[in-house]
Amino acid sequence: MVGDRVNLLGLSRAELEAFVAERLGAKPFRARQLMKWIYRRRAADFAAMSDLKQEFRAQLQQAAKITVPEIVAQQQSADGTRKWMLRMDEVQGIETVYIPEPGRGTLCISSQVGCAMDCTFCATAQQGFNRNLSVAEIVGQVWLADAGRADGRTITNIVFMGMGEPLANYRNVVPAMRIFMDDLGYDLSRRRVTLSTSGLVPQIYKLAEECNVALAVSLHAPNDALRNELVPINRKHPIDELLTACWHYIDKQNGRSITFEYVMLDGVNDRPEHARALARLLRGRPAKLNLIPFNAFPGTRYRCSPAAAIVRFRDILNEHGVIATTRRTRGDDIDAACGQLAGRVTDRTLVRLGSKLLGRRAAAEVE
Repeated sequence: MVGDRVNLLGLSRAELEAFVAERLGAKPFRARQLMKWIYRRRAADFAAMSDLKQEFRAQLQQAAKITVPEIVAQQQSADGTRKWMLRMDEVQGIETVYIPEPGRGTLCISSQVGCAMDCTFCATAQQGFNRNLSVAEIVGQVWLADAGRADGRTITNIVFMGMGEPLANYRNVVPAMRIFMDDLGYDLSRRRVTLSTSGLVPQIYKLAEECNVALAVSLHAPNDALRNELVPINRKHPIDELLTACWHYIDKQNGRSITFEYVMLDGVNDRPEHARALARLLRGRPAKLNLIPFNAFPGTRYRCSPAAAIVRFRDILNEHGVIATTRRTRGDDIDAACGQLAGRVTDRTLVRLGSKLLGRRAAAEVE
């Protein structure tokens, strides 16, 4: 029956092999053929898979489907950056961004509808949190962006820097990353798939055991007092604990370095003493610092540090032996820059809180 059809998008090689063997009675090489058609050739119609036997294609039509998220809006920046709003259901929407550069095409994807980390300088966090994305919804962003490019460029890099905290959706993010790196999937090297986290320490240790990708960490402050304010998860996992996990990840995965992201907020975290404190934390470690000019969004109380302050901050770090670069802002004219993705989110956490409050009020009235 149609209702029982399995969405093949987002299934790993092993899962596809199990599906074709157990559901269709086919040999494992059919799964490998399917992977190539789905990811390399971006096929969504089984009838177009010409090297599959007609009988096998008919079986697939009955038992399987390839379903991707629906594009509800798209915008293109003056600098070539493209942003898609994708429908997750009748209410929810997420955003995905493609950033073209000479010799490189980076796709910034989302892992959740909204985010529960509550970082005060991030537009996504201000929307609240609704749910995790499935593997198919994560991989589907890459499938759509790859199929929808008209400029002839390829996606060379995938970064989990869109909406959501990837490590809070560990069970779906890791399988998606494995598909990105599978030679029958998107065949990207581990250095071209980057996971950015605000600092979920237990999951960093778990990732070190299970999946080797580039790791980026949202640091944004050189001390616990300030980071507690900017990145609330720091109250649970303070900087020393976070950095210990980072160095373990590098040792375990034989990686080159951790990229630490640092948004530049005028008068908040951009003073010379902050730069010197950062240098003391990171000097002599396998670390690179990426300074990110703050991108404003409606209702924010922050402002971007002046260009001169960012240059001074970077120079202090470099002088103290820490590699620091400044990220070039892309897509800010379509709200596609770092920290600006908002999507369309019904905050489920607030809904639950409201229900509890209504229940308490009703109980009080009965009493």
